[in-house]
Amino acid sequence: MKMIGSVLGILLALIGCIWFFQGVGVLPGSFMSGQRRWAINGGIAIVVGIIVIWVSRRGGAPRG
Repeated sequence: MKMIGSVLGILLALIGCIWFFQGVGVLPGSFMSGQRRWAINGGIAIVVGIIVIWVSRRGGAPRG
């Protein structure tokens, strides 16, 4: 389970980076280029991806 969470978190963070850089206009050539909405979505995806990686490395969500 740790491996799956780590891989999913890394993929989400990488996709978030692409969205962010397209949103701010660094990666041109897409309908997302220069769109603030995609920069924000990318930033959120990066943060969520990092959280998924962190939780998966800690051994999963706490059980109560």
